[in-house]
Amino acid sequence: MILLDPSARPVIGHRGNRAHAPENTIPSMLEAVAAGAEALEFDVHVTRDDVLVVVHDATLDRTTNGTGAVGAFDAHALRQFDAGARFTKDGRTYPWRGRGVVIPLFDEVIESLPTSLPLIIELKTPAAAPALRRAIVRHGLAHRIIVAGFDPASTRDLRGGGFALGASTPDVARLLAPSLFRRPVAAPWFQAMCIPPSHNGFPIPVASLARATRPHGVVTHVWTINDPAKAQRLWRQGVQGIISDDPALMLSARIGV
Repeated sequence: MILLDPSARPVIGHRGNRAHAPENTIPSMLEAVAAGAEALEFDVHVTRDDVLVVVHDATLDRTTNGTGAVGAFDAHALRQFDAGARFTKDGRTYPWRGRGVVIPLFDEVIESLPTSLPLIIELKTPAAAPALRRAIVRHGLAHRIIVAGFDPASTRDLRGGGFALGASTPDVARLLAPSLFRRPVAAPWFQAMCIPPSHNGFPIPVASLARATRPHGVVTHVWTINDPAKAQRLWRQGVQGIISDDPALMLSARIGV
């Protein structure tokens, strides 16, 4: 799979084609695929009735016309909200408002996408892990996914499930000192790091982390990169994947590396 290939440089659509369509919606995912994205990254929560849904925030307020916690609604009620209501490029116009875009069910997303497309699935809450495990089996996804989560509790119970897992925030933090001082690191339990170039305003030594874990076969994917020059620099430093809101732009940037 391209997401685990240390020699590959995949361009990964961040929540779909987020620069041009409402994030984590099926139209956004399909736009990213049409633009040439070689993989997609998206986020999952679970509803009150234990249905897996694709949405980033724990609340509805930022991306829909609703308010309140995602987990406070059942799946049917959640889908009554407009998931295109808040999308804007200029802060003045809302071209996706009222077009029937909804928070998609995980099953709908999988069934809408090419059956071979690799995926990075970000678990936003440990509560969604059991439903995700069942969905992975139901759709036969194990061979084409990485499941990651900032909270180590999100993926702890998924270890040994036959699919790749990403490092949590504490896992990455523990690698910072040895990677900076070029000390060997023990073989980690995870197969991938999906990390940002900075955290709370502090730069993350992405190149050092990638170098330290590469001997163990760990791949490094960096988010959210929308600057072509930055993407090229990261690829030259040994990073594998670029997770971008604008995958078409990153594909063009890769030609120059």
